[in-house]
Amino acid sequence: MDIEIIEMAERKAKFILRNSSPAMANALRRTLLSDIPKMAIDKVEFHLGPIMYDDKEYESVTPLFDEIIAHRLGMVPVPTDLNLFCPQSECVCGGEGCPNCTIMYSLNKIGPCTVLSGDLEPLGNPDLRVKDEFIPIVELTDGQAVLIYATAVMGTAKKHVKWQVANGVGYKYLPQIAIDEGMESDEEVLECAAICPKKVFEVEDGKLVIKNPLDCSLCRACTDHLGERGGITVKGDDKNFFFKFETDGSLTAQQALDKAVEILADEAKDFKAQLEQL
Repeated sequence: MDIEIIEMAERKAKFILRNSSPAMANALRRTLLSDIPKMAIDKVEFHLGPIMYDDKEYESVTPLFDEIIAHRLGMVPVPTDLNLFCPQSECVCGGEGCPNCTIMYSLNKIGPCTVLSGDLEPLGNPDLRVKDEFIPIVELTDGQAVLIYATAVMGTAKKHVKWQVANGVGYKYLPQIAIDEGMESDEEVLECAAICPKKVFEVEDGKLVIKNPLDCSLCRACTDHLGERGGITVKGDDKNFFFKFETDGSLTAQQALDKAVEILADEAKDFKAQLEQL
């Protein structure tokens, strides 16, 4: 199994999985979706009672139920350093909470204003500020205020979607497209440039050329247009797959892909060891 990177940005990636199988491609897809660990807010404490600010008393109340605000905070992407943090179940603190397994945030705002994700202040390391600072949490009117302490811990999407790193994970058989020799200038073949919904083909110097093969969705609109007379061959390669996915920003796309491959490799080793014990 080999991986050929086509595009690797901070939050999105496109790559080709070569010399593999549909089973392995789907295993990688499922790992990207549900097995990569990340930090997410799991516990939220709300201050009850009046809040004093500049000798003025504010009411500790919002238009939303506390449960809704807690859910919104849980879905805010929290930056994750997999070398720094570990799951609470594996931490030396025994799950009580320490800098190795938890991140503490405070949120203190008075109205009128829109409380945003960027208002979350990490207690300690300023590098742990959330990257998406403009996610709206709640609206406060004059006289209202909110004081919150939130705790982020590590988990995976198998337990809750707030721990899901990658989204929009999809793959397809790598398209194999060929124009029959001598048919490049055929009138009906040239029409395929306009018929293709993905603009895979272009006409250059009176000939049809394959311009964007990876954009092909294997819809076969071109071959249906040509019918039995042929001229273009389109098929999917079941040993090579075109992948693409995005992340929520808690991990980079490269980190997510590296971790997914690492998890798959570890699971394969464990499976092999179990087989050898039988």
